[in-house]
Parts: sequence; structure tokens; C-alpha cells
Amino acid sequence: MRLVIVSGMSGAGKSSVLRFLEDASYYCIDNLPIRLIKPFVELSFDGKSELNKVAVGVDIRSGKDIENLEGILGEIVEAGYEYELLYLDCSDSVLLRRYKETRRRHPLAVEDRVENGIKLEREKTAFLKKDATYIIDTSNMLTRELKAEIDKIFVEDEKYKNIYITVLSFGFKYGIPLDSDLVFDVRFLPNPYYVPELKYLSGNDAPVRDFVMNCPESEEFLNKLNDMCDFLIPNYHKEGKYQLVISVGCTGGKHRSVTLANALYENLKASGYSVKIEHRDIEKDAKVKGEARK
Repeated sequence: MRLVIVSGMSGAGKSSVLRFLEDASYYCIDNLPIRLIKPFVELSFDGKSELNKVAVGVDIRSGKDIENLEGILGEIVEAGYEYELLYLDCSDSVLLRRYKETRRRHPLAVEDRVENGIKLEREKTAFLKKDATYIIDTSNMLTRELKAEIDKIFVEDEKYKNIYITVLSFGFKYGIPLDSDLVFDVRFLPNPYYVPELKYLSGNDAPVRDFVMNCPESEEFLNKLNDMCDFLIPNYHKEGKYQLVISVGCTGGKHRSVTLANALYENLKASGYSVKIEHRDIEKDAKVKGEARK
């Protein structure tokens, strides 16, 4: 038997998560009245039902009854049923953008500004986030990335560390990524750009990777960077951070930063973190040169 309570901020992806769980053979029900959750759980797992995986969506649409959810969940545990609580979070700025794009009204801001509704919802659901088994911040997630995380937790039963990390390579001449939490500058390393046979390759190519990593300073930097991340990430998580963007930059974002970002990504992945890799500027030099020739 597996019971999952799916909750969180409106607009953070709860409906998508319930669809993913349904595709994974969970029996899903959304917006069930709070007072019916316990009877529903009892009926689902009474031995007469064929259900063994159930997901219940609960959010602020329950109105004042949401305040009773903590007590109801306590009663479920007392009755001998275990549950996992998934809380979907998202930054205010992204939620505002999503509401503007969909032109939907926030459940708590029918006649008020959306940002006021978001603030009030955070206050009313704070107890759910505090007690959550899993917290996923969807601010920078694509739909397929969210699905991968849901599959990891609820299908593949892998351990989830409640923090989602993006390792991002970039070029300083194109600007530092605005959403960076940590920024590392690797322009002190020898630049493959000035080696004719490497100039038009990238850090994703073995010759460039070997050139960069054969430099003793690269290996030392990577070791120190891994040690720093091993220290920082658990402490960020302890202070309530569930999304972390680690940016690694060189001049153009094509050679050195790509190589070191890839190496950091592999180490974080091997440590069991949920992590993705992005190379923001890897193609920009080629595009600029191509436009110049026109």
C-alpha cells in the first residue's frame, strides 16, 4: 500500500503531478473534501479494494477546511495508515508569470491581486511544507524534468534529497545568469580557444576536455569545488532552499566552463542529488560569427 498526499502552491504543477502518478498506475483523486479523505483512505485499503497505490490532491481550494487537514492526517496515522506528503513549491515571480500566461484567477484572489493571493496561500499552507516528506521547487523545471523527479521518487523508489540542482555553464561576455546562487570563474585556466585544432570544438568534445583537465590547476579546482559543494548544499537545504543554481563561467561559455560544469554535474549526480546540466552559451559564438558573415 502506498498513499501520497499531493499539495503545494496553486500553479506549481499539482495537476501535472497527478497525471504523472496516474500514468504510473496510481489511483488519483483531486480536490476531495478534507473531511472525506480519511473515509476514502479506509475504503481504498480495507482489503476489499484492489487499490494499492493512491494519490490524493489537496490544495487551498478546500477553503477553511484546509486548516483541519493536519488533524485529519494525524487520524489517518492513528488508524494505522502511512502516507507520504509531496509539497510543490514555486517562486512568486514564476507563479505570477504563469497566472498571467494562463489568464486564470488565483483561488484566494478572485477580486484581489494575484500576488496577494499567493502571499496568503503561503501562510495557509506553511504547515504542509513544514511536515512534507518531499518538497519539489518547480520554478526552473521543465515538465519533463518534473516527471523525471516524480518517477524517481514514486516509481523507481530512489532516495530524494529534497533539493534540485542546476549546473550551468556560461560566458562572462554574455552576462552572469541572473538566477545564479553560486558563480565560479574558471578564466584562470588555459584557454583552448587559442589552440587552432580546438577553437571550434566545445567542452563536450574529448580533445577539449582532455586539454582543460590535463592542467593541474583544473583538477585542484575541481576537488576544491566538490568539497565546497559537499559542505554548502546540505546547509542550503537546512535553511529551506530547495532549488540551487551553480554557474561556472569562462570567457565565451564554450570550452573551460563547459568542461568543469560537466565534471561537477557528474560528481553531484554520483552523490545522489537530483541535478541537471545546462550550457547556456555553448552555441553563441557560432551564431554570432554566422550572422557576421551574412
